[in-house]
Amino acid sequence: MKSIEAKVVVLGSQGVGKTSVVIRYVGGMFSKAVSPTIGASFFTYKMTLDNYRIKLQVWDTAGQERFRSMAPMYYRKANAAMLIYDMTSADSFYDIKDWVSELKKNIDTPIVMCLVGNKNDLSDIREVSTEDAMEYASSIGALYCETSALKNTGIDDAFLQVAQQLVKLYETSPNSGLHTIDLQDNSSRPTSSSPGMKVDSPKKQTAQSTNSGGGCGC
Repeated sequence: MKSIEAKVVVLGSQGVGKTSVVIRYVGGMFSKAVSPTIGASFFTYKMTLDNYRIKLQVWDTAGQERFRSMAPMYYRKANAAMLIYDMTSADSFYDIKDWVSELKKNIDTPIVMCLVGNKNDLSDIREVSTEDAMEYASSIGALYCETSALKNTGIDDAFLQVAQQLVKLYETSPNSGLHTIDLQDNSSRPTSSSPGMKVDSPKKQTAQSTNSGGGCGC
């Protein structure tokens, strides 16, 4: 069984729920009292997918404008990007185009992108239609998922799809920047929602850079 390590950067405007999405996925929890991220926070997550053991390094970046200049040093050499917007905010959706532009300027290897419309529990006041979001995702070659950190919907699937694409990238692109690693043989626990995938370690935060906060919202 091959083991690969991938850097996943989480990008988006302040308040779209980036940290809420990451903590729901990595820690299995949700809190409405989440302070804005300062700089970036770092998490790891291990899973087994088909014949691969995968270690995801998840970098949750700050969305505030005053930290935008710091973002390139966090997503440099990223293998995947979760581009999160708040579906009740058209402005946060339009901001994604700036993040994509920055990625293209700073990353010279193939990258998996996933456009994530968060807060679909507030679909009655949404400002961005699924059709518009899917059309944009297709135009940039990205996956598309809708999530709710509050209701815990769509998040596992979004990260699973990213992991599946990372495996494809590893298998098909010699210049992907992905590399093999040695992972300790931990006991595994299956998930109920993702056939073919099992988690090798409990969802947990293992390290942080700068601070432990994260964009607020669900």
